[in-house]
Amino acid sequence: MFLGTHNPRLDDKGRVILPAKFREALAEGVVITKGQERCLYVFPEEEFARLADALQAAPMSSKTARAYNRVFFASAHDEVPDKQGRVTIPPRLRQYAGLDRDLIVIGASNRVEIWNADTWEAYLEASEEDFADIEEGDLPEGLLVERHVRRR
Repeated sequence: MFLGTHNPRLDDKGRVILPAKFREALAEGVVITKGQERCLYVFPEEEFARLADALQAAPMSSKTARAYNRVFFASAHDEVPDKQGRVTIPPRLRQYAGLDRDLIVIGASNRVEIWNADTWEAYLEASEEDFADIEEGDLPEGLLVERHVRRR
């Protein structure tokens, strides 16, 4: 599971050093692709394969599923991190996410997300109030932390 917030920098060759605590889980290979809210998703290869199977199970008759799959898979880039834990982010993905030198890399459970630092701060500012006000019923059954704590 990927957790936490990190502040690496993008180097002049378009590479980012993955946080040390993520490297072991990503050492065998990663798939980087477009994510929602103009960030990039970084999946371990096995997780990407699991997700790909689920996405491919969507009916081809669904226009939304076709559109999502096209962008998601067409923008995917796979590689193995080097010995320093660096991965290269292709120019088209850097452009999509508006990446410049200052980045935010977050752990998001089954994936890592790479954000432009300013975009992340704006997203966080806009979302934290909503997060603080989430009530039971706003999330799928069993996801609210307070509910799990009360049951124990």
